[in-house]
Amino acid sequence: MLAIRGVTLAYDDTVVVHDLDLDAADGEVLCLLGPSGCGKSTLLRAIAGLEPLQAGTIHLDDRDLAGLRPDQREVGLMFQEHALFPHRSVAENVGFGPRVHGLAPDAVGERVREALELVGLAGTEHRGVDQLSGGERQRVALARAIAPRPRLLMLDEPLGSLDRALQTRLLAELPEVLAELGTTVVYVTHDQDEALALADRVAVMRAGRIEQQATPDRLWRTPRTSFVAGFLGLDQQLPVRVDTAAVHTPLGSLARRAVSAAEGTVREGATRAVLLPEAIRLLDDDEALPADHLAVTGTVLRRRFRGDHLQVTVRVTGSTDHDTPLDLRALSLRDAAPPDAVVRLAIDPAGVHLLAPDPRP
Repeated sequence: MLAIRGVTLAYDDTVVVHDLDLDAADGEVLCLLGPSGCGKSTLLRAIAGLEPLQAGTIHLDDRDLAGLRPDQREVGLMFQEHALFPHRSVAENVGFGPRVHGLAPDAVGERVREALELVGLAGTEHRGVDQLSGGERQRVALARAIAPRPRLLMLDEPLGSLDRALQTRLLAELPEVLAELGTTVVYVTHDQDEALALADRVAVMRAGRIEQQATPDRLWRTPRTSFVAGFLGLDQQLPVRVDTAAVHTPLGSLARRAVSAAEGTVREGATRAVLLPEAIRLLDDDEALPADHLAVTGTVLRRRFRGDHLQVTVRVTGSTDHDTPLDLRALSLRDAAPPDAVVRLAIDPAGVHLLAPDPRP
């Protein structure tokens, strides 16, 4: 439904998006994930017609958007700052788009009611925006973006200005709202939790280019590069050497057939591997090591409460090449050894993934 081909964008002489190709299917929620300054918000503005293209094309439903004004593109854009009219009512804010498109007053009122009901604010039409909480203003901004019924809805860091409690609550509600809306959504964020929770597909951006795009589960299990893995919070990475039979790590060797690999990974030679959090677990004293797993001995340095799990940090013993502690997840105190305890760990090769070399940004 959305087709971006060879798009280059620049500010003065600084190129911020480089020859980028990207697609979004009808009804898909596509998240652009990346650090500040990687070009993701600039790309949204170009789709909306707010930034000129230096090269490339953008098509929506096979229609070239070149030369079309923003109001002719059937695109809705919600900014992080909300940009609401502060001295207008909720209804006046939400109805702004439909009015600009020339709808009759009765039709505008119906659009306002539908959009507010969708975001859980039915009955607030006559309240002033300045009387709303931060979370309610966020919902009004979303309702205003929805009300014109755009073919493409773009959300630029929509939860970024909220406190953590509001972010968590709205993040739980947004998937249902977007699913009921049924339109194509491009969602920009630097928060991997948002991207993984909301998206049908995630495109990770770096320095104006897409480094990897995949479904959330595939992105998590098989990040392509060290940058992608690190941006997802997968910081446990090891230097490894690969031969035809084994993957040799500082912790020991694993069968090559049992380890996954990113496309473009060297089949033999030096590279890096990421350990997924679920790859490492504590073994009971009398528990046998599962087949193909790697056994590691270490001493517990600390354990920390992380909400839904305990993070147990273990310093590995018997390895001269790896002195970085390993972190593993335990679901309860009963599953987590205390500090100073000597423990055995099992590393599951299914949670070890070989990375391709990082391309130069």
